[in-house]
Amino acid sequence: MTDDITPAEESPVAESNTDAQNEENAEEKRPTSIFLVSYPKIVFMYPTLIVALVAGVYMAIAGNEPPEDRHDTEILALVFLATMSVNMAVLAFDFPRTTSLTLFFFFSAVVMGIVLWAQFQPDLLSFFTRILYKLSPWANSTFYFLIAAMLCLIFAAVAINVQFDYWEVRPNELLHHHGIMSDLERFSAPSLRIDKEINDVFEYLLLRSGRLILHPSNERRAIVLENVFFISRKEREITKMLGALQVQVRSNTH
Repeated sequence: MTDDITPAEESPVAESNTDAQNEENAEEKRPTSIFLVSYPKIVFMYPTLIVALVAGVYMAIAGNEPPEDRHDTEILALVFLATMSVNMAVLAFDFPRTTSLTLFFFFSAVVMGIVLWAQFQPDLLSFFTRILYKLSPWANSTFYFLIAAMLCLIFAAVAINVQFDYWEVRPNELLHHHGIMSDLERFSAPSLRIDKEINDVFEYLLLRSGRLILHPSNERRAIVLENVFFISRKEREITKMLGALQVQVRSNTH
């Protein structure tokens, strides 16, 4: 005759230890402070900086003589001008999702129209082709390096300036660090509300940036931070931090 064997019940002590360990792991993963920096729009000119450096190096290696039968230097200059033009358009205008889709379909229709035009009316297209062949932009390596140097100086000035004006979100307070003497403003954070806005698709693609709006409970005016890098990740981290704080406050009231 055999006795029935039943699985052992888990000990309440083991369950409490597991819960405590999970809470400790969550505390370790939860950020203690999140820094928010609002950058000027000039930071979106970094593609122009990259193309200028590449073009300068290429011209320094290939030679700085004016082009005669060489088309590589002309193509390089056109690529630089096109990149700088697109960058300046990004700085000058906002491109929401609807506007971006409209522009995409517009340029697609233009390209399709040009292709059909070239197929059915090749003589009319040859006129514009001759005009394009007459364009021969050219610049030496010194020009490209000067553009890159000016952008580097501006980026360095921006990097120094943001060290004296930034925001810090903590579990129980919102801090504004500003000024050369590190002036500090404090706001209440437990009831802080945040809004995220992505008003420009291209700015989001370049640096994952957007607008972050903070609503402290003891302030009538909202705090608007423009061009915050990696805004979606920052928003998730702040929501996680403040949400965890609210859960702790509610659990302590029971």
